[in-house]
Amino acid sequence: MNIGIDHGYYAVKTRHFSFPAGITAYSHEPYTLQNTLEFGGRFYVCGTSRQPIQRDKTETENYYFLTLAAIAKEIERRGEKSECSVMLAAGLPLANFGREKKAFRNYLLRSPQPVCFRYEGKPYRITIQDVRLFPQGYSAIAIHPELVRDEPSILLMDIGGWTVDLMRLDNAVPNAAFCRSLELGMIRCMDEVREQVRRDTGLSVTDAQAERVLAGQSSSLDERIRNIIQQQGRAYAEQLLSAVMEAGFDLKTMPVVMLGGGAAVVKRHVRPADGLCRVFALTDDKVNAEGFERLVGQMSGGVRK
Repeated sequence: MNIGIDHGYYAVKTRHFSFPAGITAYSHEPYTLQNTLEFGGRFYVCGTSRQPIQRDKTETENYYFLTLAAIAKEIERRGEKSECSVMLAAGLPLANFGREKKAFRNYLLRSPQPVCFRYEGKPYRITIQDVRLFPQGYSAIAIHPELVRDEPSILLMDIGGWTVDLMRLDNAVPNAAFCRSLELGMIRCMDEVREQVRRDTGLSVTDAQAERVLAGQSSSLDERIRNIIQQQGRAYAEQLLSAVMEAGFDLKTMPVVMLGGGAAVVKRHVRPADGLCRVFALTDDKVNAEGFERLVGQMSGGVRK
């Protein structure tokens, strides 16, 4: 089967799941097997709080273990056998695509095969047949081609955990000369939110609390704290839009498609006074993973239902 995985700094996404890109290792079986991977005689609880930023995701085994967890979750969700072959589809920023492609493919497609492990106590025997890599952001067009139809130029803004990847499409084709990667992802926003709350109130909030307020959902936090978080959300949106303009993309003349985990936050804090041309927001953070899967399915002659 084809399985698309978006290996984000903030979260790992598949077609059906999104979980934090954190992992905690144990020498002995932990108190619960929920979200627990057993591999090589050790136990790894996947989806814990976010791990420190790894600029090179191949430096440690963490993203490989998170990949195995993502595969197991998708197999279980789809009702497939735990002994099977898979084709992995993943992505990289277009600005770094050529430089990182070979190393990341080798990292995911390693020997020996098949890979044997347990997830939540269930044994898996998986043969990874191949790994296909695609540009992040652009894969979303496989799901939503209507967004670029009849638009001569459009900007894709993939707002991830650590980076915001920018890609200009001219007549639906990526223009490699106009791809940028800004280190202004949602992790920066969350850090500023927590710091501002501490400065103004002396209190601490969690990422989960801040995310809920930024998304406009109900919260038991004090109104003053909620207002601080919303103000920081607007400040982050202003900073990001300014950085995108400085990078050479005129948002007043060119439509923008926002996607990734931060798309909903930024779209919510964009105001008419910003004078943006047109803004489309793909707020499902799993759209990249679904796009990778759709593309590899098209390449192999069809998409499984």
